Amino acid sequence: MKDTWRLLLPCLLLAACGSTPEPVATTERPTASASRPASQPPSRRWGGGYYKDDGPGDEIPANLDQTPDAVPRWEPLHKPALRPYEVFGTSYVPHTSVRPYKARGIASWYGRKFHGQKTSIGEPYDMFAMTAAHPTLALPSYVRVSNVQNGRSVVVRVIDRGPFHASRIIDLSYTAAYKLGLVQGGSGEVEVEAIIPGQETATAYAQVAPPAAPSVVAMPAPAVETALPTGIYLQLGAFANADNADNLKRHLEREFDWIEANMHILRANGLHRLQLGPYASRAAAQAVAERFRSSLGYQPTIVTR
Repeated sequence: MKDTWRLLLPCLLLAACGSTPEPVATTERPTASASRPASQPPSRRWGGGYYKDDGPGDEIPANLDQTPDAVPRWEPLHKPALRPYEVFGTSYVPHTSVRPYKARGIASWYGRKFHGQKTSIGEPYDMFAMTAAHPTLALPSYVRVSNVQNGRSVVVRVIDRGPFHASRIIDLSYTAAYKLGLVQGGSGEVEVEAIIPGQETATAYAQVAPPAAPSVVAMPAPAVETALPTGIYLQLGAFANADNADNLKRHLEREFDWIEANMHILRANGLHRLQLGPYASRAAAQAVAERFRSSLGYQPTIVTR
């Protein structure tokens, strides 16, 4: 009998190794768009552009390459986002109308750290939608973005401000960057061209009539101060609209988790200034300003009050 078991045991072990295990039931949370068909999602390893610890997140809708482009159409412009503003000592004068624009430069993308947060036009950011951020284009508007290296092209709806980085000209949603082949490297050279709805282009667009105003998610009003303690501060930006100052504040809080001092929105003389501090000495403030410069290519202004 023992000899029989010795003969059968190797066969039983081999059969066990070649068997298929029973599937384990799993529960998945719904993705950002339940209408997208299932397939193998893209890799989750890469970070987004220059944003520290950003990335696509743990759950990615499938078939992102089949996500349709944004459809250009006439929309009411968001007036608060059309006013001149300043970030890190650089002044920006946004376009006040949809007009021709063409530029070539570096595109980056932003992902889970900003997903669901308020954009400059008040709508929540959806990293899986075909959208983008631009420093000066009218909001909202539409552009065609083409990857110079591989020739891929997408159409996105511009709804946010940024990137505030010396070497970048546009920030793309995760899906737009994925379709362009920019996710793996985090950034890449692109050509950006404005699309004017109704004008003849190489692509025919079905919808050019003004749509109904989009619904805006109610967000708490930004905390605004009219006086700050005396001390040394870094001025990060200045805006006519408090919401835009608050938008930059939340943007920087997510992007730079090393910031230790408090950020304040100071209202004075018709402007809302975003300031960081106070610092015990000018040298301490200068050290932080230099850290911003090394990250973004821009340096905040030191102010004393």
